[in-house]
Amino acid sequence: MRLKDKVIIVTGSTMGIGKAIAKKVVSEGAKVIIHGLEEDLAIQAVSELGAKNAKLHIEDLSNEGATQRLVDLAISTWGRLDSIVNNAAIVAASDIHTTDKAFLNKLMEVNTYAPLFLIKSALPHLIESHGAVLNIGSINAWSGEHNLLAYSITKGAIMTMTRNLGDSLFRENGVRVNQINPGWVLTEKEIERKKEHGLSDTWYKELSKMYAPAGRIIWPEEIAAACIYWLSDESGPISGQVVDLEQFPMIGRNIPKDATTIPHK
Repeated sequence: MRLKDKVIIVTGSTMGIGKAIAKKVVSEGAKVIIHGLEEDLAIQAVSELGAKNAKLHIEDLSNEGATQRLVDLAISTWGRLDSIVNNAAIVAASDIHTTDKAFLNKLMEVNTYAPLFLIKSALPHLIESHGAVLNIGSINAWSGEHNLLAYSITKGAIMTMTRNLGDSLFRENGVRVNQINPGWVLTEKEIERKKEHGLSDTWYKELSKMYAPAGRIIWPEEIAAACIYWLSDESGPISGQVVDLEQFPMIGRNIPKDATTIPHK
């Protein structure tokens, strides 16, 4: 019960990593605000967690005032707010040729601006509870896949934001801000996305060890387990940190250039 009696907002928590985080924090004693756009999935998530543990808010985070409404729901329901998990994001393919201003702005609004303004909306309550913010980034923040240009830009921005606020908010207000960068995770959306890219229905069962040394990619529950440390008091005064959660090093990796990766006789 490492999060006993804490109240936590988890954005984008109707499925995938967000839902796994919501389930994990409740199992550790917290109350949670479930947020997303898919009402049927959201209702199912609240049903699984129990009405006494979870409340639901359906809204696009790019809407004016959306972040404040999330915070107000937590306060009106449980009278406090201890943590925010900024997980909601639009993952959409684009490259230099297909990224226009409107497309980039939409991704920035949800992936970068919304986390910033949710922190701002919640800050008075986080100061009162000596709370913590956990931003869910992506390993794409370091460079990104060739067809995830706009998405990668948004995740690079939130990584800088985490370090900036992790310094200033903790020093000035006692609010910690940290980030995890998940690698390749087997979510429902990722399974469908790769099938749309032409992969087989069982693509995730036959992966090269170059991408999945374990023979599989990461499960959402494994990301959720890592979140508890950052949301609990166990992480003490640690703030402004960005931690990559992948099966191999993200910086400096130099993959083999031999018969294991290059066509040969």
